[in-house]
Amino acid sequence: MLRLLISHSHDPHFNLAVEECIFRQMDASQRVLFLWRNADTVVIGRAQNPWKECNTRRMEQDGITLARRSSGGGAVFHDLGNSCFTFMAGKPAYDKSVSTDIVLAALARLGVTAEASGRNDLLVETPEGARKISGSAYRETLDRGFHHGTVLRSADLGRLADYLNPDPKKLAAKGISSVRGRVTNLAELGVSLSHEALCEALGEAFFHHYGERVAAEIISPERLPDLPGFAETFARQRSWEWNFGRAPGFSHQLEERFTWGGVELHLEVDKGVIGAARIFTDSLDPAPLERLAERLHGCAYRPESVLAEVARLEGEARDDLMGWLSDALR
Repeated sequence: MLRLLISHSHDPHFNLAVEECIFRQMDASQRVLFLWRNADTVVIGRAQNPWKECNTRRMEQDGITLARRSSGGGAVFHDLGNSCFTFMAGKPAYDKSVSTDIVLAALARLGVTAEASGRNDLLVETPEGARKISGSAYRETLDRGFHHGTVLRSADLGRLADYLNPDPKKLAAKGISSVRGRVTNLAELGVSLSHEALCEALGEAFFHHYGERVAAEIISPERLPDLPGFAETFARQRSWEWNFGRAPGFSHQLEERFTWGGVELHLEVDKGVIGAARIFTDSLDPAPLERLAERLHGCAYRPESVLAEVARLEGEARDDLMGWLSDALR
């Protein structure tokens, strides 16, 4: 039994919530293809640290969304020039090589010859060598699995580099670093392709492989999917606790000098919460800073939360620290 869903939403939290709900609730006998795309988003893997992987300061300035997916893998940048697919199936029928073959067949229908690489990527040969046009990640439970990935049609690859290169912070992170491959767009290979045309080709290759055809289900915020628990999953998917709070432990060391003395701030962060804070200073009045370090224990690693504690300081250090940390922690 096949099921084809196409999202008209460009909200990554909406689309990832749909994916999660379908995966949890689908009948194990179904073969599902979900097609979607996101606007201006950095999507990170389940075990990644957003502060290490992403230029969070620039993302905030430019209005770029952060979204954590439930599968593994590295960080990627999505815009509307990037199309996403998700294949789901119950076991033992789930086989990621089948879904990879369907994507390759869809691309062949569009005149694109690609091949799968050992890194779960799809590559095309160019005069400069092999270039990646698609990356994938996977998730499995005891009775089902999914394979989701992207196809670069006309994405702004310069922006990808902007948002996936972190600020030069002293982060000794325990998370998994992304491996950045050489990528290219289909448009750069002379293939002008709309999202809708790619979705049609993927749908046709899906139907052809299984010898069955079904009507596509169109979903959007105005046409919500009939999925029990979707509202709760959507709320979790867009929450700070899910997107930032699940970050693996890391250390962040900052230092600055002011007219009244130098400051070193050492933070140990786990799951988005400051577990330990130490402040070293040659200020003639270190007591307020020592009290600040104590209050930062248990504080969320969010600029607004840290700055709220700094605002409680008295004396000349407060304004200097507010200005410094409001920039350094973003």
